[in-house]
Amino acid sequence: MGYRIAVAGATGNVGREMLNILAERQFPADEVVALASRKSLGTEVSFGDTTLKTKDLETFDFEGFDIALFAIGSAATKTYAPRAAGAGCLVIDNSSLYRYEPDIPLIVPEVNAHAIEGFRNRMIIANPNCSTAQMVVALKPLHDRARIKRVVVSTYQSTSGAGKEGIDELWDQTKGLYVPGQEVEASKFTKQIAFNVIPHIDTFMDDGSTKEEWKMVAETKKIVDTSIKVTATCVRVPVFVGHSEAVNIEFEDFLDEDEARDILRQSPGILVVDKREDGGYITPVECVGEYATFISRIRQDSTVENGLNLWCVSDNLRKGAALNAVQIAELYGNRVLQAA
Repeated sequence: MGYRIAVAGATGNVGREMLNILAERQFPADEVVALASRKSLGTEVSFGDTTLKTKDLETFDFEGFDIALFAIGSAATKTYAPRAAGAGCLVIDNSSLYRYEPDIPLIVPEVNAHAIEGFRNRMIIANPNCSTAQMVVALKPLHDRARIKRVVVSTYQSTSGAGKEGIDELWDQTKGLYVPGQEVEASKFTKQIAFNVIPHIDTFMDDGSTKEEWKMVAETKKIVDTSIKVTATCVRVPVFVGHSEAVNIEFEDFLDEDEARDILRQSPGILVVDKREDGGYITPVECVGEYATFISRIRQDSTVENGLNLWCVSDNLRKGAALNAVQIAELYGNRVLQAA
């Protein structure tokens, strides 16, 4: 049985990746429709060997469609997601709009697949923030073994996390620094991103943290365990694609680094590349286009009783967004639609 699938926001970075991944993973679809805003109407996008022309999201009828993958931002999602859900089409939403609502499941399939049943509440499932998605894939199997008390994470997030405008600004500023008179002022970011790092992603909150940092806290608790304490510092770095994270974990029980390495090697969605030699780890450049979350630099933290450090890298347009959404669609198809 093939499904009818709609991809909303098909001309954006994440929407295009959704189409790529649906084709790569040979998702059982009888029909795939690319949706975009009216200004992008008719734009051609690739779906495997097929070229699709975008249709108008505003006038699209979701009746008879099984799944809609949304990558259109919170404002548009607020208008169109209830419309699709009301037509009986499951919405898998990549925006932050529904992530923190208690009756909307927030899912990373390797971590909390059981939460899929919550779709019945409103026919909507939320996709987590890109920085959260890759981290919880690594945390969950370790938490199952030794119970995590606290996580301290510093992120190194690529410009693609800010959309096409972020990528363009890094590219244009980098070129401009070498061509006198063609310097490019910061507009998408608050300061120069080329050859720089910016400890500021999303808006500031009253306690001094940013919204991006708050998201990692709230989402980790919702996806993995509400008892885990999380503190985050999120930094934008001059990388086009691929988020990296330095993660410090404190456990209730002792967990040896060798056992942790073995656990992670056997866990779904993870590839461990951890050699204590030059180049024996993964960097963002190497993760681009890959499905896996890569774990390196696993080592004991001697400053706490039961602590580990690790390095976590993933393609943020894939596992951090499009891949996770498609995996949720696969989970829904396997557990719900096939059983219907």
